[in-house]
Amino acid sequence: MPPSCCGYLSQYTHHHLVTFLLTFFSYVLLHASRKTFSNVKVSISAQWTPSIQNDSAATFSPGETWEDNRLFTDEKQATLFLGALDSIFLFSYAVGLYLSGVIGDRVNLRYVLCFGLCGSAAVEFLFGTLTEWLHIYNIYLYCGLWVLNGLLQSAVWPCVVAVMGNWFGKTGRGFVFGLWSACASVGNILGAFLASSVLKYGYEYAFLVTSVVQFAGGVVVFFGLLTSPKEVGLSLESETRLSPVETDTDSHRPLMSDEEDEVKAEVYSRRYQTVQQPDEPLAESPQAISFCQAFCLPGVLPYSLAYACLKLVNYSFFFWLPFYLSNNYGWKEAEADRLSVWYDVGGIIGGTVQGLISDFMGKRAPVLAFSLAMAMGALVGYSRSPNDQVINAVLLAVTGFFIGGPSNMISSAISADLGRQEALRGSQEALATVTGIVDGTGSIGAAGGQYLVSLIESKLGWMCVFYFFVVMTGGSIVFITPLLLKELRAMWRDRRALRHQL
Repeated sequence: MPPSCCGYLSQYTHHHLVTFLLTFFSYVLLHASRKTFSNVKVSISAQWTPSIQNDSAATFSPGETWEDNRLFTDEKQATLFLGALDSIFLFSYAVGLYLSGVIGDRVNLRYVLCFGLCGSAAVEFLFGTLTEWLHIYNIYLYCGLWVLNGLLQSAVWPCVVAVMGNWFGKTGRGFVFGLWSACASVGNILGAFLASSVLKYGYEYAFLVTSVVQFAGGVVVFFGLLTSPKEVGLSLESETRLSPVETDTDSHRPLMSDEEDEVKAEVYSRRYQTVQQPDEPLAESPQAISFCQAFCLPGVLPYSLAYACLKLVNYSFFFWLPFYLSNNYGWKEAEADRLSVWYDVGGIIGGTVQGLISDFMGKRAPVLAFSLAMAMGALVGYSRSPNDQVINAVLLAVTGFFIGGPSNMISSAISADLGRQEALRGSQEALATVTGIVDGTGSIGAAGGQYLVSLIESKLGWMCVFYFFVVMTGGSIVFITPLLLKELRAMWRDRRALRHQL
């Protein structure tokens, strides 16, 4: 029986609390600024297309208008470009994740994290605020800035997950990381409210507010974050009463190992050696694992592919939900922004509850598979939502629970499990690299999906978009099926062994 979460949390100190809050709010601010772009798409589309067509256009070139500073001739072209920008961002974000994870295991995590936060804030200010103030409308400039923004933002997630993994061990990780991974959803909610509150002054002020707040948060994190207990002269054992051997050796046993006796023997052997050799010098700092070695670790590839399908769906809601609500139901942009937060509310609850359940079960894959199967039904139900804001909000929360919850688990708790699994034997540093691989692969899937969403919507309509989401969610289940079967067999053997003991 796993220890109770309350008993486990009581072992933490104020260092854990500060680390939890600083990493949590650093990603909250990053996602708030990222959410701004999706929340103001209607305003940007209107700004980039002419509001008054030139009646004498036949005398001139067909596309000429009274407003020659506009980028596109109609809203459909602007929508396609917005989808292309989402894909550009996510592709560069994915490439950056593969790189930043490797860098994070070799450079001080605090430096990499703050560089990503402050640099991204500066780029978003240039993209959304300065270009509008100076009336600079250029497709190539927008694309270049958004590529740079994706690269800079990619430095944040592997670093915050690695810092959390340094401070929090295996026991209770599903609950702790499930609660902590709500940072993205909280950031979405914060970004939606910040954007809607200043949108009446112009979309450039939404970018201004979120970028300034994010830059200030980066400065606070630089001076206040401790990336490891070692920085204050503490070890994982003294902080949580869990020895490093226990944490490293048993960190991913439910997912990666079926041979419990072998693992227990290994743990016992190491404890015995520690007792018999008290004067043995401390081991050197773990060496960073290579990218290829991390990619070949057990479980990394299937979870990465599953996350590629799931993140496509999750980020499609992230990027397109306010736009869908405004265009499909005719609701005002500010109303659509506020209503969209219910998807994130569901994701917050889902990630925490499902993480807690996985801790008590000692398994992750069965919880994921059940939630994803329910998500397929929730997507079909939401696609048929009536033009009623209350019903829509309820269906959104349910959909977020079953999609956002598994997404949060894979990107945080499971990534930490994979980066601390028994195969590493505590001798190599892989947490940031593995996190970058999982999230980077997920971002590649999400990047391709964003342009497909805009293309499918323009050709076939929103209903076909939701059918596309159902197929992708089913793909996630397919990729985790081998791990699911492995864990179910392990559970069956455990129960049979328990019956024999009784």
